[in-house]
Amino acid sequence: MVHGQHRSTRAAALGLALVLAFAGTSCSKDETTTTGSGGTSGGGGGGGAKKIALLLPETKTARYETQDKPLFEAKVKSQCPDCQVLYSNADQDAAKQQNQADAAITNGANVLVLDPVDAASAVAIVTKAKQQKVPVISYDRLINNADIDAYISFDNEQVGKLQGQALVDKLKKDNKSGKIVMINGSPTDNNAGLFKKGAHSVIDSSGFDVGAEFDTPDWSPDKAQSEMDQAITQLGKDGFVGVYAANDGTAGGAISAMKGQAISPLPPVTGQDAEIAGIQRVLAGEQYMTVYKAVKPEAEGAAVMAIALANGQPLPSDLAKDKVNNKTKDVPSVILTPVAVTKDNVKTTVIADGFWTPAQICTDAYKSACQSAGIS
Repeated sequence: MVHGQHRSTRAAALGLALVLAFAGTSCSKDETTTTGSGGTSGGGGGGGAKKIALLLPETKTARYETQDKPLFEAKVKSQCPDCQVLYSNADQDAAKQQNQADAAITNGANVLVLDPVDAASAVAIVTKAKQQKVPVISYDRLINNADIDAYISFDNEQVGKLQGQALVDKLKKDNKSGKIVMINGSPTDNNAGLFKKGAHSVIDSSGFDVGAEFDTPDWSPDKAQSEMDQAITQLGKDGFVGVYAANDGTAGGAISAMKGQAISPLPPVTGQDAEIAGIQRVLAGEQYMTVYKAVKPEAEGAAVMAIALANGQPLPSDLAKDKVNNKTKDVPSVILTPVAVTKDNVKTTVIADGFWTPAQICTDAYKSACQSAGIS
């Protein structure tokens, strides 16, 4: 349960930015060590230099490598130049993430920032870290039933509500009636369950029936495409009026399936993460909406908390203002607010915030769509 005031993403990001600007720890040497997805590495931990392990879950969702990692590393470098970032990506493999966490602890990590592949399996990582007196920050996905020290994420049930409400509102505006196909996220991801819960809280009382529903292992776009093919076979090409897809990757898979079966026009499809491909589809009219989650305050907030914990300091009280119960304790938390994005507000959200630039989005294939949305 999340306690605390919901804020707009822009306002929350501004407030958090002010906190982050003054939350640094004084350090001296400029040395940040990172690695690719194969494992962790780092220099010696002696002489007071701190090691911060950043353990991300997968690469199929583009944000982790293009947003979270560089933003986190840059914030650590600016606030604590002699801190070393030990980076690993588990490529959606829970056992690999366990090995990466073990390696980070062996390598002298002073804190783990852990975005779990499998929330249940991650409990063992937390337990081992705590045995070694290494604090753990649960990043983006909540680790339940574990003695974590902090949590930072978005209001994930609200993400599902935004998706469900946008889809239902669009269908009602278009005077549609009928069934919805639901392509949910990975069953091992705690957030996926919250997205689904939020979406169902809207859809189940909307007058639209769920004609087919799937949980998508590994958040795989290919598996989402296969699931959508199954739904089309089950319901028929004209047997559904909308598609709830839990993120932009699964939305892309569902859209590919419908295109492959010559469904035209495409029904409204939801998404999440405001990936470049998702934004391009929104502008082109292939995907109705996505959910923008401002990763910069999330990654930078995690970095500030990690620096504090690595140095044996308390969490900044003006940063971790919320509490979330993870079935073990009320965890000090930072909860950010997501925003629904359609073609009408791409310019005033992801573009205005610098999340993506017009040049990144408006490639040759999408220049016309960008122009029609006032983006150049």
